Amino acid sequence: MATRAIPTASLLSRTSRITSPQCLRLASTTHSPHHITHNHNQQQRRSISAYGYEQSKALTFPSYGDPSSVLSLHTHSISPPHGNQMTLRYLASPINPADINQIQGVYPSKPNFTTSLGTASPIAVAGNEGVAEIISLGDAARSAGFKRGDWVIMASPGFGTWRTHASATPSDVVLLSDAARDGITPIQAGTVSVNPCTAYRMLKDFVALDEGDWFVQNGANSGVGRAAIQLGRAWGLRSINVVRARSDKAAEDALKKDLLAIGADVVVTDEELQAQGFRDRVKEETGGKPIRLALNCVGGKPATAMAKVLASEAHFVTYGAMSKQPLTIPASMLIFKDIHFHGYWVSKWSARHPEEKKATVEDVLDLTRKGAFRDTPVEEVKWEWETKGEELIAKVKDTLEGYREGKGVFVFGKT
Repeated sequence: MATRAIPTASLLSRTSRITSPQCLRLASTTHSPHHITHNHNQQQRRSISAYGYEQSKALTFPSYGDPSSVLSLHTHSISPPHGNQMTLRYLASPINPADINQIQGVYPSKPNFTTSLGTASPIAVAGNEGVAEIISLGDAARSAGFKRGDWVIMASPGFGTWRTHASATPSDVVLLSDAARDGITPIQAGTVSVNPCTAYRMLKDFVALDEGDWFVQNGANSGVGRAAIQLGRAWGLRSINVVRARSDKAAEDALKKDLLAIGADVVVTDEELQAQGFRDRVKEETGGKPIRLALNCVGGKPATAMAKVLASEAHFVTYGAMSKQPLTIPASMLIFKDIHFHGYWVSKWSARHPEEKKATVEDVLDLTRKGAFRDTPVEEVKWEWETKGEELIAKVKDTLEGYREGKGVFVFGKT
């Protein structure tokens, strides 16, 4: 029976589950005690047990705090799946701002702190979005319609996706059909369930927009903003898009051209939005057609200025607060214009509507396959079995500090 080298720490953490004397001999004789280490950032050889245990590495945290202080790379073993269990191997997992907020303890959805990863005290795996491949599964999971080689995304936040492998059940995941993943890359599948789904549902669920209708949004160069532009274009909608003014006017012009290239009709800065006479400019751009939907992820005075271009009985949807400033709503908008103000959180929507989430994801992937939806710019962060924890944590810190042109995505290689 063939075996490959197994890290000592992993073997010792699983001995309570091993009953075969042969397994115990392997655990006791493969390494000497002085090789044991608790430094999970140390390079190790990739290991798969002949007894079906899968070795996994995960970015975990024992308590809330600054990611660079609380994150560490933890190695553990996963028992062979049985019943409704399945073992996943991750393919791509993005680094979203919400993931950072969750580690800091300021995000509404909370991670699962557990001792099931072989630690004495509870830890949580970071990350909420990603795509994984099923590499083994139990009979009940197979009977539920899953098979080896299937791709799945997470059904809800808090599962933990910044890891090489995981144990899951059918309720933890959403299956991507073979047709849905045809011609789709892991990065495209791994980044579809948050930003594109947020844009999709906000454009669809609050007001019935017909071809040729207009909507307005701020944060237009964000992942959600770019998705809304492209989805709107695919559906025949027109958009006014607000971005933050830059001191570097050449960079500002380049950003505007980039958004126009993916389907934006009008791109303005927040300074232009708040300038006197902007509403007259909007009437000119739209030909006097009413704007009945606004998408807000900024808050503060720019959001209030954006609301002022809306028609009576329009819908104003807030899904973020990047400025960290409150949204101030003049009473006249409520009393005389009867504008409807809503909040939207895709995580809550996904939990309530799992089948609609699956259909939304598959629709976006179909548009991607047809070339009607372009990937958000990304920076691939390679994660191999030998990759050190400090390298991965540094990339998370880059996202926190804004040192990245595109969305950071962990792309898993030989893990």
